[in-house]
Amino acid sequence: MNKQEIDTLCDVVRQSAFELHKYLRHGHLEKIYENGLAHRLGKQGIKVLQQTPVPVKDEDGTLLGDLIADLLIENGLIVELKAARNVTDDHVAQLIGYLRGSGFRYGLLINFGNPKLFIKRYVLD
Repeated sequence: MNKQEIDTLCDVVRQSAFELHKYLRHGHLEKIYENGLAHRLGKQGIKVLQQTPVPVKDEDGTLLGDLIADLLIENGLIVELKAARNVTDDHVAQLIGYLRGSGFRYGLLINFGNPKLFIKRYVLD
C-alpha cells in the first residue's frame, strides 16, 4: 500500500470508529467494539480480519511465532482496540511491538473506553 492509500484507509477507519463510539458510547467490552468496527468497515467493502494470527520473524527471517491482531485491515494496517479508561504506555508498546515484529509499517490504536474516543496512528520507520 502506498501512503495515499494508507491515509485514505486510516480516515475511513477513524470515521467508522467515531460513528460507532457516537452510537454505543463507552462502557462495553472490547469485543463489542471490535465486532462493530469490523461490521461497519465490511459494509463499506473493506477487507477486515478479526483476531488473525500475524507471523513474527527474527532479523534473519526465522519464524518466532504469531501475534494476534485485533483487526488486520486490507493486509496493510494493524488496529489494536482497547476499552480502557485511559491509554497507557503498555498499550502503545503492544502496538509498536506488533508493528516491529510483523513487518507492517502502519497501525492504529483506538480506545473506546472513555467518553472521548482516542485514536492515534503509528508509523514504524
